[in-house]
Amino acid sequence: MERDQFSDIEFMERASKFALDRREFIKLAGGGIALFFVLGDPSVFAQQRERRNLPTDFNAFLKIGEDGRVSLYTGKIEMGQGVVTSLGQMLADELDVTLESVDMVMGDTDLCPWDMGTFGSMSTRFFGPPLRNAGAEARMVLLDLASDHLKVPIGNLKTEDGVVINKANDQQRVTYAELAKGKKIVRRPTGKATLKKPSEFKIIGKSFLRRDGHEKVTGKAKYAGDIQLPGMVYAKILRPPSHQSKLVDVDISGAKQMKDVQVIQEGDFVAVLHKYPDVAEMALSKIKAKFETPPSNLDDKTIFDHLLKVAPKGNVVAHDGNLETGEHGSATIVEGTYYDGYKAHAPIEPHTAVVQIEGTKATVWASTQTPFSAKEEVAKELGVSPENVRIVPPFLGGGFGGKSRNLQAVEAARLAKLSGKPVQVAWTRKEEFFYDSFRPAAVVKIKSGISDNGKLNLWDYHVYFAGERGSQQFYSIPNHSTTVYPGGFMGGGEAHPFATGPWRAPANNTNTFARESQIDIMAAKAGVDPVEFRLQHLTDESMKRVIKAAAEKFKWTPAKVPSGRGYGIACGIDAGTTVATMAEVEVNKSTGEVKVKRVVCAQDMGLVINPEGATIQMEGCITMGLGYALREDIRFKGSEVLNANFDTYEIPRFSWLPKIETVIIDNQESPPQGGGEPAIVTMGGVIANAIFDAVGARVYQMPMTPERVLEALKKA
Repeated sequence: MERDQFSDIEFMERASKFALDRREFIKLAGGGIALFFVLGDPSVFAQQRERRNLPTDFNAFLKIGEDGRVSLYTGKIEMGQGVVTSLGQMLADELDVTLESVDMVMGDTDLCPWDMGTFGSMSTRFFGPPLRNAGAEARMVLLDLASDHLKVPIGNLKTEDGVVINKANDQQRVTYAELAKGKKIVRRPTGKATLKKPSEFKIIGKSFLRRDGHEKVTGKAKYAGDIQLPGMVYAKILRPPSHQSKLVDVDISGAKQMKDVQVIQEGDFVAVLHKYPDVAEMALSKIKAKFETPPSNLDDKTIFDHLLKVAPKGNVVAHDGNLETGEHGSATIVEGTYYDGYKAHAPIEPHTAVVQIEGTKATVWASTQTPFSAKEEVAKELGVSPENVRIVPPFLGGGFGGKSRNLQAVEAARLAKLSGKPVQVAWTRKEEFFYDSFRPAAVVKIKSGISDNGKLNLWDYHVYFAGERGSQQFYSIPNHSTTVYPGGFMGGGEAHPFATGPWRAPANNTNTFARESQIDIMAAKAGVDPVEFRLQHLTDESMKRVIKAAAEKFKWTPAKVPSGRGYGIACGIDAGTTVATMAEVEVNKSTGEVKVKRVVCAQDMGLVINPEGATIQMEGCITMGLGYALREDIRFKGSEVLNANFDTYEIPRFSWLPKIETVIIDNQESPPQGGGEPAIVTMGGVIANAIFDAVGARVYQMPMTPERVLEALKKA
């Protein structure tokens, strides 16, 4: 098979049939230069490849084509976080090409190597260093080729904007395109490439607008719901009233009588299909179904007692000193219990998938954070080999961890197989809330003490069902212990009445709310300004830097709390990034309404690839954090979810937004850390502390609704 018979895309499609084995690429690569490398932890990759049909030695590659364009193939996806820009910046800078000449090919399982998924703010911090190294290695290859081509020693050459130039004679030059033309080179990193120093950066550290921005603001961007295929039908599926309900009787005759409506019934799975979604919706309403639902005394009020009763044995994840010694040596001891209800991801784009089956091959356009998991799930549903399934992720309208599961893709595949037609499944907002894997409800119990000199001496921390992330406190406390009771987003079993899953910075929002609230209480007991109190108990220089930077921007002046000013502070660590947030709130004592007037957030995320993108992420985290802190609360009875839309589940609105100011610490010498989640973790704690400073009332449960604020005021 000659390479020049096919376009680049056709070549990749054919190569994918060989499970992206490097030896096959060596045979097929044709013109151009390809570099294969491992993104992320090689040990994790090695473990995964044992049980999946994975390539033998790489999970990402870049290719310099004969036209000089650089293509990066990665299993990562773009869902609004901006890696389509920042990953391109890292590659472009090390390779010395313009950002505009880099093409990002992301998430397509037929064109890209396997990847575990896009979540956890891992794309930049874990994949950035090997990506930069791959760019530097490719640049070494090009310099070597140019040295032979120009008959000039490598040491006398430099690269600039896709061109190799003789330092002594800038008229003697050769483009990357010319060097790639007619070549067929496949390499792996040697580890000998030298990465650029921050002083040499031309693209890294510079602000760039989102590369996908124009498509999105003009409406040209395609999401899964925009995919329309010849003969495609829309599906509406019969849903139970609650997660524990069982279908005992169904009458589909009314729907079957409607013209051009196809009714699918396979066991308890009942759906109607039509070329127009509103007609399918009407047909679904004609189906008469009877369900049986077992009784339950669980609801959004009794859930916390239930969780404490069924909690498994805890695991001590951090410990130092002796708790008994700490308790005896404390002049003041405070015990606090904090509660956090279930939260929905509530993305603007609901879960959607389109599936087309042609022969033995299925193509799936799905809103998913985990395209390779979706590939396996769809293959299992269809009873075919994963190689016969291609997942194509269009743009995602938000994920936040909620699009890690692929139920809608499996449903669409099942219906495409049963109907023989291309099928689109797009969840309604009610279905989105019903089938979402919620952020788990959780309880945190803390006993803390201060000695006569006002220093923290005791910290006994127990977190139930939230998870470990963010639970291990970073303050200097001689006698401390942190115990995590499993069953957070990675599990929970029968403890929860419905599925739970990762929700932007899983566990850390709950843990930071509890920890930072308790720290503020101890500062008040010690009669010390909460900023000063934190600084007195910190040795982490990065954390001290962000607190001081936030205080300077906020113009914080020391005062004992409650001061009546409505000022709050909260700190946290997430995805390797330290963050400090300060807020000013106004509390209406008559209604309990909380108005957040101003937020200042400072974070140290190491080397910042795209300051503009990082700022946007921080602002997005702050905005989303307003929701979980103040209003977002899943109401349920038994396993029936009572929220059906945004009229009962309030997400932040533009009218809520405070003045937002961000500070990014200049820390170019440290590796890049995660930026997609850290700023959200402090929002619950900073608002709770600001409320207390404003009115002297401590709210122990999120969201801090007007009703809960009024209740706290009565107790105060």
